[in-house]
Amino acid sequence: MMPNLATGFYRSDFLNLWGLLFCFVLQSFKLLGFLDVKNIPCARDSILYGSLGSLVMGLGHFLATSRVRRSCDVAVGSYICTMLGYWFYCRYNLAQQRIRQRMLKEGMKNRMLFEGSYLDPEKKQTGSERNDS
Repeated sequence: MMPNLATGFYRSDFLNLWGLLFCFVLQSFKLLGFLDVKNIPCARDSILYGSLGSLVMGLGHFLATSRVRRSCDVAVGSYICTMLGYWFYCRYNLAQQRIRQRMLKEGMKNRMLFEGSYLDPEKKQTGSERNDS
C-alpha cells in the first residue's frame, strides 16, 4: 500500500483512527471527571446529539457568513439548546415508559389475584350463574 503523499498516512491508519474514535464514543466516559455518562439515563445521547448539532450549525453559519467568532458562538448556543432539548425529550419519554411499566406490573398482579374469582373482569357471568350465587 502506498501512503498518501499529502499527509503521509496510509488509508488503513485513517480507518483505524476512526474506529478508535467510534469505540471511544460507544464506551463510558466521565464528564467533568466524576459524572459517569454511562450510568445517567439520556446523558450520552444528549451529549452526542448536542455535539452533532453544534458542528452542523457552527459549520453552516461559517459557510454562510465567513465570520469565525460568530460561528463559534452559534455552535456553543446550538450545543446547549440541542443538548437540553434532547435531554428533556428523552427524560419525558423515559418517565412515560416507567409509568406504563408500573401500570402493566400492577395489572398483571391484579390479574393473578382476581383470576378465577367473581371479580375477574374477563369472566362472563350468565343469568343462571348470577342466580346460583
